[in-house]
Amino acid sequence: MTVQETGTDTGRHLGTDLDRAQFVQQWEQWHDEQERHLTAPHGFLAVTSLRWLDSEPARFPDAPGAWSSTDEGVVVHLDEGEELTVDGTPVHGRHSFGILPERASVSAVTGDAVIEVAKRGGHDIVRRRHPDSKLLADHTRAPAYAPDPRWALPGRYLPFDEPRPVTVGAAVEGLQHVYDAPGQVEFELGGHTHALTAFGGRDPGSLLVLFTDATSGVTTYAANRSVSIAAPDAHGGVVIDFNRAVNLPCAYTDLATCPLPPAENRLPVAVEAGERIPYERLGGEQAANS
Repeated sequence: MTVQETGTDTGRHLGTDLDRAQFVQQWEQWHDEQERHLTAPHGFLAVTSLRWLDSEPARFPDAPGAWSSTDEGVVVHLDEGEELTVDGTPVHGRHSFGILPERASVSAVTGDAVIEVAKRGGHDIVRRRHPDSKLLADHTRAPAYAPDPRWALPGRYLPFDEPRPVTVGAAVEGLQHVYDAPGQVEFELGGHTHALTAFGGRDPGSLLVLFTDATSGVTTYAANRSVSIAAPDAHGGVVIDFNRAVNLPCAYTDLATCPLPPAENRLPVAVEAGERIPYERLGGEQAANS
């Protein structure tokens, strides 16, 4: 779940054509970067399989070795003639990846493919990523609403006294994720005040909000979208730029374990901004006409 941070300058109430043109240009640059990340040779569209590990060593047709989840973490046993490269070093025989923290991942290279070793929802998994993935080859640029400064909303960060563990569902049935929520973001929309639970973002002090709204399942992906928020200012002020609401990997592939939004993050209003249902899910022609 990696997204670009929303710049604080996007929240200005823009009044001139020059300001609007600059806003659109900045959004287009941001969306281009989103696409470069999504379509990287070993990005999420390159995932070709998802394997759930248990204590019994298992072999898979698209990865060397026999893989298992043990008391010392993920272990792979490589037969003679099999090899993986880990941190630039070839490995043979038995190799332990150690116990991975939740949501952490490490990579091993085999030929042109990368084997992602990760922990999701308390379970060890391996995912193969290959640049020849059909999903990557067939990808069409993610559709999105036209950027509009009206959707860059001022808000206020309301920190909790202590971060609260929040359990949410996942795109995989029966799986759960637990995130620490440092607080909520409050903003006005549709004549009402809304408060969304926020998780920690990628950059220090930044926030990440998972949400759905009245467009979900209609013009935007049904399960979730996310929006990143730059660190609050000294007075707790934030900008929630819904133009930069993005699809999570599960919008493109069933080989993802993405978290679902907390119940309180289901907005009853339509947020007609940000990325829409991917063509891969909706069908290119139908999406283009929606």
